Amino acid sequence: MTTEGSFLVAQDTYLKSGIHIGTKFKTRYMDAFIYKTRPDGLSVLNLQKIDERIKMAANLLSQYAPEDILVASRRENGWKAVKAFGKYTGTRVFAGRYPPGILTNPKLESYMEVKVALVTDSWPDRNVIKDAIQIGIPVIALCDTNNQSNEIDLVVPCNNKGKKSLGLLFYILAREYQKSRGILKDGEEPKFALEEFVEE
Repeated sequence: MTTEGSFLVAQDTYLKSGIHIGTKFKTRYMDAFIYKTRPDGLSVLNLQKIDERIKMAANLLSQYAPEDILVASRRENGWKAVKAFGKYTGTRVFAGRYPPGILTNPKLESYMEVKVALVTDSWPDRNVIKDAIQIGIPVIALCDTNNQSNEIDLVVPCNNKGKKSLGLLFYILAREYQKSRGILKDGEEPKFALEEFVEE
């Protein structure tokens, strides 16, 4: 365990959001990120690894201009968080059902060219992942203990179903993205609040 000071947010903030609470089902892909399985069968993710991977995701995203990033969430629990992320970073956001071909078929009205994709859940967002693989761009995926991650370039382990945990994660990503891109100066706080990312 490292000291709390090196976490992106206070450990308590992470714990309150339930970002580390997994599911009763776990895949071998996610074994490395699981801290323990509780007596009730619920797997708990390693907070240290969650934090490390959020940092990695923020670093990867910050290498791209906002218009080159697509963030997708089929699951409604992530809509508010991804929309707020898009609002404050300028990235392209897809909240709702993603029809295949948006990244691969230039004939579609909704066609877009991006260089990296971030999805909130590798299962419901599999159409985005398939498109991304077809055009050869990296995929960052938020993965819970029950996710498969064999087609993912960067796995960010977390509770990807809870509104609070998704809100916190996208809030941190937006803040770190703004910092890396020089929008926020050192020590400066973002002009947005966590509440804007979290469903009540």
